[in-house]
Amino acid sequence: MHYRILGRTGLAVSEIGFGAWGIGGRTVGHTSYGETDDTQSIAALQRAVERGVTFFDTSSAYGSGHSEELIGQAFAGQRERVVVATKAGYDSWDRQPDFSAGAIVASAERSLARLRADYIDVLQLHNPPRDAWQTGELREALSRLTRTGKIRTWGVSAKSPIEARDAVCLWDAPIVQANFNMMDVRALTCGLFDEVERHKAGFIARTPLCFGFLAGTIRRDAVFPAGDHRLGWSRAQIDNWIDGAAELLAAVSAAPGKSAVHSALRFCLSFPAVSSVIPGILTPREVDENSEASALGALPPAAIEAVLAINRNREFMVARSA
Repeated sequence: MHYRILGRTGLAVSEIGFGAWGIGGRTVGHTSYGETDDTQSIAALQRAVERGVTFFDTSSAYGSGHSEELIGQAFAGQRERVVVATKAGYDSWDRQPDFSAGAIVASAERSLARLRADYIDVLQLHNPPRDAWQTGELREALSRLTRTGKIRTWGVSAKSPIEARDAVCLWDAPIVQANFNMMDVRALTCGLFDEVERHKAGFIARTPLCFGFLAGTIRRDAVFPAGDHRLGWSRAQIDNWIDGAAELLAAVSAAPGKSAVHSALRFCLSFPAVSSVIPGILTPREVDENSEASALGALPPAAIEAVLAINRNREFMVARSA
């Protein structure tokens, strides 16, 4: 496993992180990856550390706090071995978010209890609206949490790469998180990477496998489990991702399965602005498969250009179903 510095924070993180949305288990509506097994989730978390993964990304909303609880259980007594980033603003997907200063502080305290920790390495605002970023009260609350040692630093997990760019440019966020993968290169094309490097910010690339489609193993007859968020996308969008992934993987000479996963992660890691990629992980086998990508290095320049050329000529987003 290779490691990178998370922007100007000085925190060293594994290139391959652990996206902990899925291990939170099934939540209301189509807002998860369905039912999970806590024993398997704990095993995956512990296997990740064995494989050199040190960066774990979660949220108070994932499983309404259950993802954080599992991380706290898995790393009890070895907290110093990992860098944990969580999020505040949403506590549950069936309640309205609250980005007031008091709510963010209270959320951080609840996260600390679930994580069984004295500090949070990175507290991210979870898809905050633009007006929330501008409030002096919230900035002071984040500063106070930092001064008192409750958090080491803060960031913004943005709804879109454009909003992440604005968080860096307008609010000088030290860390931002947004989508980035072979079917979503907006972080590159909208100037986010340029601003991240200019401001010496850290960038966390989420959805590097585009919800699993870039593994190349999802077929048109795939049946997603109850609660799976992919059930909320239109059939046209699902088919477009399946077909688009096939085209991209062929362009980088990657076969469906492990080769595809490695290529998709290596694509993200080919850009110096990326501090860590956080594929969603549910099992120890997925830990092994994902973590191997770090040692393989960047994709060849010709493969990267092939991916970008396809993105210039193809639209990967259709429309979300009502």
